[in-house]
Amino acid sequence: MQDGLVALDVPRGSGYDSQSGLNNLFPKVFGRLAAEGCGRRVAFMVIHPTSNFMGHYLIEPMQRRGRTILALNTRYVANDSALIMERAIQDLGAGVQFLRARGYERIILCGNSGGGSLAAFYQAQAEHLTVTTTPDGVPFELRPEQIPPVDGLAMLAAHPGRAATMVEWIHPSVIDERDMHATDPSLDMYNSANGPPYDAVWLQRYRVAQCARNDRITDWVLDRLAALDADPDAELIKDAPFIVYRTVADPRFLDLTLDPSDRAVARNRRLNYGPTNLGRFSTLRSFLSQWSARLSRADGPSCMARCSVPVLNAMYSADTLVFPAQCRSWSEAAGSRCMDYTLRGATHFLLEQDALIEELADLLVNWADGL
Repeated sequence: MQDGLVALDVPRGSGYDSQSGLNNLFPKVFGRLAAEGCGRRVAFMVIHPTSNFMGHYLIEPMQRRGRTILALNTRYVANDSALIMERAIQDLGAGVQFLRARGYERIILCGNSGGGSLAAFYQAQAEHLTVTTTPDGVPFELRPEQIPPVDGLAMLAAHPGRAATMVEWIHPSVIDERDMHATDPSLDMYNSANGPPYDAVWLQRYRVAQCARNDRITDWVLDRLAALDADPDAELIKDAPFIVYRTVADPRFLDLTLDPSDRAVARNRRLNYGPTNLGRFSTLRSFLSQWSARLSRADGPSCMARCSVPVLNAMYSADTLVFPAQCRSWSEAAGSRCMDYTLRGATHFLLEQDALIEELADLLVNWADGL
């Protein structure tokens, strides 16, 4: 098979967490392979914890350059409500095993947007496996042969991780987790009395309150899980869903003097109240793995610092979702292993920016060929 759909087995008993009985009994992850006309010297792989990357903008440009690319989805594609990052790296490992079995000499793992922290988490564990449980303490089997290491990491408009993003985006003005309209106006970035521009003292108070809200939710989750686990009823489900309101409130959206770049103002107030935005629906156990700043292990820069492979870090200069300081955190973590590149004028999704997509594809090929 040269091109088309790839269906890869993941180990049974790995907690597929699907409503589908078929998926639970015969767990697979799916991707798109573009390899026709490409050699076996290098293969690229692009992945995200939940986005469907089978239509990723790099697929055709990389194949035109004679470079194989596998766009792989995890088991949590299009639904992060039960996402466990430890299981997502097991899915990623199935893709790396597939490419290794096909004889590729080098594999470059591309972490685009939220895929950056997943890629770094994967490589850190592939080089030195430490995961034996999920963050809730439940035993989790992850074997070295399931997660073979890759040869390079490319961060493409990558944020530091889901938990880090949650802390920086969560709205600290919420005073009742059951009521999205219950607000402390003095901590509302969308209240014009507070800015923009935002005063440095107010901003410091705002950031502290964001961390505090994430911590309060983490404490509540841990208490709920402790109560569920303490119940001796074996028929009782030991998890539960819940809602986190208002999670699109980073002051950098409105104040371009903060972490300056070429971006435009992002007026996200409506999205902040929307029903399907960042971390809106989650299970207790999933929250600890992907959204808790205290307990999630998938902090991208921390994982990157434990890796040893070369790194390409591409910042999109007009990105309204991932900011320069976040991109710099990758470079700081990778140190001398990192090559930095700024894609001038690039927005987060490179929508209608075909020339920049071609520039990025050239960058990836030239960087990988030089390793």
